[in-house]
Amino acid sequence: MSKHLTLSDRAIIEKYLAQDMPFSYIAKRLHRSPSTISREVKNHRCFVNGYRYSDNPCINYRSCIRRNLCDQESIYSCHHRCKNCTEFNCNKLCSQFVSFNCEALSKPPYVCTGCPDEKKCKRNHAYYTAHRAHAEYSKQLHDARAGIRTSPERLMELNDLLMPLVNKGQSINHIFASHGEEIGLSEKTIYNYIDQHAFHIRNIDLPKKVRYRQRQNRPHEVLMKMDYKCRQGRTYTDFTSYMEQNPKLSIVEMDTVIGARGSGNVLMTMLFRNTNFMLIFLLPDKSQASVNAVFDKLTLLLGLDLFRKLFPVILTDNGTEFKGVHNLEFTENGARRTRIFYCDPQASWQKGRIEKNHVLIRQILPKGTKFSTLSDESVHLITEHINSVTRELFENQTPFDLMSQRDEYKKLLDTLGLQPIPLNEVCLRPALLKRK
Repeated sequence: MSKHLTLSDRAIIEKYLAQDMPFSYIAKRLHRSPSTISREVKNHRCFVNGYRYSDNPCINYRSCIRRNLCDQESIYSCHHRCKNCTEFNCNKLCSQFVSFNCEALSKPPYVCTGCPDEKKCKRNHAYYTAHRAHAEYSKQLHDARAGIRTSPERLMELNDLLMPLVNKGQSINHIFASHGEEIGLSEKTIYNYIDQHAFHIRNIDLPKKVRYRQRQNRPHEVLMKMDYKCRQGRTYTDFTSYMEQNPKLSIVEMDTVIGARGSGNVLMTMLFRNTNFMLIFLLPDKSQASVNAVFDKLTLLLGLDLFRKLFPVILTDNGTEFKGVHNLEFTENGARRTRIFYCDPQASWQKGRIEKNHVLIRQILPKGTKFSTLSDESVHLITEHINSVTRELFENQTPFDLMSQRDEYKKLLDTLGLQPIPLNEVCLRPALLKRK
């Protein structure tokens, strides 16, 4: 049972108050304490002013003709009625003063409902209505949870901690992985404070809070145009069937990222689904020969057996650079090293992990950036920083943390010379390449 009264509960309270039922009876029906019902009625009743003729709180104001209540008749003779006096408060001097506020409202049931004198009484009335009480309570609950309850000094300390890390491109989740105890607040609270402009941080500084423009759907006919021979037996349907038969095999997603038009160089990415670890390779162009060269180099460095363990199944899109399927799946000697499958046309969500990780690349290399200035060392550095970002999907572990749990992945990292970056030093901004 919820600790908060619902609108239905309040409707029952209103109903039984109209029937002049005691709080104990109502409490039993709602399985609540009588004190709970008492506080509910007292705190959320509404008042209706009685039939007044002025701001004077005396109920006998209109008929009152009394004079000289101040007992100053021996000094001077006052011809004005005491109710019109501006020098003295007649309510405090008059023994016949009767307040508009009824004393009965200070006692249970705290409302006028059921009172025999309700209709003829000129005093202020009090009533309990379910809808009004529920709306008032909901507003109080919202206001209690809103606002900033942290001192200005503490806010400044948090701002000095968060601001440099956010400027590096770190997400709030990543910051909490290394400074959670130091912050001492929940992630939700920090996001609320940012919304309320408690820090110098704005939502535009947080990539995950920026809304992306919805893509326009292309005509359905486009989806049916692709019928490459390389896709035969390698469609997404074939992929799902193969994985059902081999559920223990790890899946690698593959894609490319292009720079500004005419910039030459291209980035090829390979992501391990089970760890979210992404490899990035610098290609001279977007061609089949460049992709094949990466596969041959990895096979040479790792050995055929280790390559098979690391890349048993690769899922990619329908880019022309990935159409040399035979050279990708087999070595020059004709030995099989992997299996290639293709997503459906216009269905990038089928390899959503790698598409999401491309967002991290774009934080460092925004669209329009020329890749011609990139070097293998730059790409190596980008790879290390991206894979050092914590992932909520994996309980705030980094891809490096997950890769270190399996021997074959450790060998891959050692072979490629990839090292994790301390959480506090992770940078996902263009400044990463400028400070080399």
